Amino acid sequence: MRRVELQVEALRVERARADSQGAAKLDTVRALLTVVQEKLAAQQAYLVQLRGDTKTELLQVQQQLVAVQELTGQSQQRLTELRGRIEEQARQPVPTLDTTRAGGGGGAPGPGVPVGPSGNPAGPGPDQMYDLSLQQFRRGSLATARLGFREFLRIFPTHERAADALFYVGETFGAEHADSAAAVYQLVVKSHPNSARAPAALYKLGLLAERRGDKATARTYYARVIAGYPRSDEANLARDKLQRLGR
Repeated sequence: MRRVELQVEALRVERARADSQGAAKLDTVRALLTVVQEKLAAQQAYLVQLRGDTKTELLQVQQQLVAVQELTGQSQQRLTELRGRIEEQARQPVPTLDTTRAGGGGGAPGPGVPVGPSGNPAGPGPDQMYDLSLQQFRRGSLATARLGFREFLRIFPTHERAADALFYVGETFGAEHADSAAAVYQLVVKSHPNSARAPAALYKLGLLAERRGDKATARTYYARVIAGYPRSDEANLARDKLQRLGR
C-alpha cells in the first residue's frame, strides 16, 4: 500500500512538473506571439505611411511633369512664333517709292535690293534681318538665329556684315556640334580673310581642337592667328594659349 502511495505521489510530482514546463512554454509562445503581433502592426503602419508618402511623391512628380510640359509647349510655341515672324518679314515687299528711288526712277528694283522669285522686291532690309537674327542668338534661340543668319547670307552674300553673319552661324552650333561649327569657322577664314572675324574664327578652331585633345592642331591655329593677325585681340589670347600648351 505504501509503495502504491509513493508511486502515485511520484506521478503527481512528475505531472505537476510537466504542467509547469508546459505553462512556461505556453507563456513563451504567447510572449513571442505578442512580439510578432507588435512587429506586424508596426510594419503595417509603416507600409501605410509609405504608401501615403509614395502617393504624395507621385502626385508631386505628376504636377512637375505637367509644369514641364506646359513650359516646353510654351517654348515650342514661342520658337514657332519667332520663326514665323522672321519668315513673314522675309516675305514683306519693299515699298514702291523706295524701290523707284533705288532703281533710279525705273520700274525695276535698284542694286542691293533683294528680289523674290517673281522679280519683285521682297524681304526686310539687311540691317533689320541681321539685327533680328542677332536678337534671337542673344536670347538663346539658336536654331531660329541660325535660320535668320543663313537667310541673310542667301539674300545679301556681299554685305559688309556677311562675315559677322557667317561667324554667328558657327556660334549657333557651339560645342555640342563641334564639327559643324568648325566647318563654318573654316569658311569664315576662307571667304573673309580680311575681316575682323577671321582671327576670331581661327582662334575658335584652336579652342575646338584643344577640347578634343588635338594639341598639335590647336597650336597650329593659334600660331596662324598670331602670324596673320598680330594686332588682333585674339592674337594676345593665342599667345597665352601657346605658352600654356608649350611651343
